[in-house]
Amino acid sequence: MPMPFFSRRRFLQQAVAIASGASVFPAMSQGLTGPAYEVSPWPGPLTAFGLVDTTGKTWRVADLRGRAVLLNFWASWCEPCRAEMPTLQQIADLYGDDKLLVLAINFKEPAARALQFAKTTGVTLPVLLDLDGKAARGWGVKVFPTTLMIDRTGQPRQRVTGEVDWTSPAAEKLIAGLLKP
Repeated sequence: MPMPFFSRRRFLQQAVAIASGASVFPAMSQGLTGPAYEVSPWPGPLTAFGLVDTTGKTWRVADLRGRAVLLNFWASWCEPCRAEMPTLQQIADLYGDDKLLVLAINFKEPAARALQFAKTTGVTLPVLLDLDGKAARGWGVKVFPTTLMIDRTGQPRQRVTGEVDWTSPAAEKLIAGLLKP
């Protein structure tokens, strides 16, 4: 039987998971997994927030009503974050923000750095700034990237930890579950 191939990225994600006390054995955590990510239920309510984006607009929970939402926590120093960002942009473009709103929440970096990243990569998603890390802490984000999924009714559904190809069939199924009436 061939040995499974583990990438450096997967090794580092598991090391971070161990350090944070999370299980690296997907069957034990009852989450769905992919090559470099884990999907688990997102327990608890949607925490109120007021985050400013790079254009100066303040985003609040009320701005999210009526559409599915992906809250993606990322940082420019995070290799998996940089790798998945183009696919987040692709699905945002595909669905349109009236149906699926993708918000890229930058973790503790200066606005200029987040803007530079968006400019050089062609990202046009709203980039919200979590300058002090308070939003990430409030939602229990410990691994980057982490995407929190909210359905059309405003109910938190899943937490996706790790790098995802958001254009993949597996991700399409996750998104479809958010779009149901």
